[in-house]
Amino acid sequence: MSDILELKLIRNIGIMAHIDAGKTTTTERILFYSGIVHRMGEVHNGNAVMDWMVQERERGITITSAATTCNWMGYRINVIDTPGHVDFTMEVERSLRVLDGAVAVFDSVGGVEPQSETVWRQADKYNVPRIAFVNKMDRVGADFENCIEMMRKKLSAVPVAIQLPLGKEGEFEGVIDLVKMKVYRYDEETLGAKVIEEDIPASILDEVQEGREEMLESVVDFNDELMQQILEGISPDEKIIKEAIRGGVIGNKICPVLCGSAFKNKGIQQLIGAICDYLPSPEDRGAVKGADPVKNVAIERFPDQNDPFSALVFKIATDSHVGKLSYVRVYSGKAGFKDSFFNPRTKAREKVTRIFRMHSNKRHAEQIMRVGDIVALVGLKDTTTGDTLCDQDFQIVYEKMTFPEPVLSRSIEPKSTVDEEKLVTALERLSDEDPTCRISIDAETGQRLIAGMGELHLEILVDRLIREFNIGVYVGNQQVSYRETITVPVFEEYELSQPIGGKNQYAKIGIKLEQIETSRGIVFESGIDDPNFQPEFVLAVKKGIEEASSGGILSGYPLSGVRVFLKHARFDAEDSTEMAFKIAGTMAFKSACSKANPSILEPVMKIEIVVPVDFMGPVINDLNSRRGKVLGINPRKDAQVIDAEAPLSEMFGYATALRSITQGRAVYTMQFDRYEVTSKAIEDEILRRIGRR
Repeated sequence: MSDILELKLIRNIGIMAHIDAGKTTTTERILFYSGIVHRMGEVHNGNAVMDWMVQERERGITITSAATTCNWMGYRINVIDTPGHVDFTMEVERSLRVLDGAVAVFDSVGGVEPQSETVWRQADKYNVPRIAFVNKMDRVGADFENCIEMMRKKLSAVPVAIQLPLGKEGEFEGVIDLVKMKVYRYDEETLGAKVIEEDIPASILDEVQEGREEMLESVVDFNDELMQQILEGISPDEKIIKEAIRGGVIGNKICPVLCGSAFKNKGIQQLIGAICDYLPSPEDRGAVKGADPVKNVAIERFPDQNDPFSALVFKIATDSHVGKLSYVRVYSGKAGFKDSFFNPRTKAREKVTRIFRMHSNKRHAEQIMRVGDIVALVGLKDTTTGDTLCDQDFQIVYEKMTFPEPVLSRSIEPKSTVDEEKLVTALERLSDEDPTCRISIDAETGQRLIAGMGELHLEILVDRLIREFNIGVYVGNQQVSYRETITVPVFEEYELSQPIGGKNQYAKIGIKLEQIETSRGIVFESGIDDPNFQPEFVLAVKKGIEEASSGGILSGYPLSGVRVFLKHARFDAEDSTEMAFKIAGTMAFKSACSKANPSILEPVMKIEIVVPVDFMGPVINDLNSRRGKVLGINPRKDAQVIDAEAPLSEMFGYATALRSITQGRAVYTMQFDRYEVTSKAIEDEILRRIGRR
């Protein structure tokens, strides 16, 4: 088999969804039917192959993305099963960054849920083609058509049903394939391994024919031959229909929708077939753009074994047997396990000692890695998440991944001085693995803080310290990660002229500060166009401002949502240095912030609560008492869905409170939405709490 043909037969895909939609169960079935495992694990039994961590098996949720490889009809499918809980959305982010395609799993009852929207937007960000799998068609309240309608409204997607369910709820029997015009049932005695193909019953033929016509209308524009056949009244060829669907998916114009029940072993073989038929290969995704770190110009690499080697490190993990594992996606070329690579960020060479193809937490040694592969490397010392590995003679840097800022922190200290060094090492390893786990020292109290994306995230991190690293720790109360911003524009001049270190230092600058969206952080722009003014001085001003922005004048919290414009600067040929301009930048920024009416920003969470009608009033009253706002109420079968928002500081312990109010009959999801300026009363309360008032 030729190398090009092999590349065409590779699929790098991720399984993504809201929590409890059935991602891991679907992945388990894919592994079973493809022959990788001989016994299906179940999430609720704590024996799912892809949920290998103790914490995952205890809680029945996916915490870390797990990679595996399977084969199907000559295709090789590299699968990454991603978490659905919002606290671990970073795992989805870094997986989608390196994948060629994705399967979005939806609960047939819940449809498009909050985290479904989040992962869909992440896939949009990286332009990842998708197919959708409407799962749990056997559940009471299953509604295939409603799920498709929600995809249109909430995701602005173009869903195209290429299957219809055969029955629903307790009468769900199988799927109707609109491409082949066949019915597929699944033999329960063989756990669905035996697929029974039948003709479509006459009683539903008209309805199925109508669905097929809708499908053809949606895909006809992606294949000229298909359009020709339809115009001539010829019954379209199955092969041409598949080519049209594939063209629409690779162009990210449509999202084919399939259905089934992973838990009841129905519809999975057709889903695997759709992954192979419609999702792109590395070759289909084409050239990958990067930058030349030496010349600072845009360049690209092609998915070809003859191109220079390049790969992106997208995940770091720790293995108790082999140490640090660096997961990479190979974008071009090939390399062996004894080769060395260049890291443009550190400008150092790295040596790989072993290459593993991963199956969850199990390892299979490989001699070589090629374009299109997703593998784990052992031996990389100074390489972190987001780094590029390449040939030193043909350097390239791929775009780094960006991760959200943590919104919650807790103080953490060892129980004994013996554990101090172990704790420092363990925290370093955790932050290496998880870029949203941040470790810092509070400048005022001297406490060590561990920050994360939510209550569950911090709970898991602490649990890992105790179990994995065998360290006794004291953990403080949860603390919200506030920010500070300015609310009025200010212009500030600052002149430095004084001896420092035995030499006179001179710098004069004028900066303008104005408020922008908080999600943009600190934005620095320069209006200096004097050709005699050294660019290094501008960079020094920028560095001084960035360092000063780490602690606000009002509260000491980091600043965000500020645009800094360097309007003018004056230098002296003899006395001006980078240090002088850095100091000037720091002092000017601090002075300007103090005059710009600084205010505290607090994280606001987006909340969705699914609650029985009888408990609507008490739930809304409780939300109002937490400074929450109800944004909308929508019916969903026999319950109501409340869309709301509330400050994070008011939502601690909400799971227990909601359970108490609704007798355990309501569920909710909560995710970070934005930072918002607090009221004066809340600001005063926060400042009193941290000892600033």
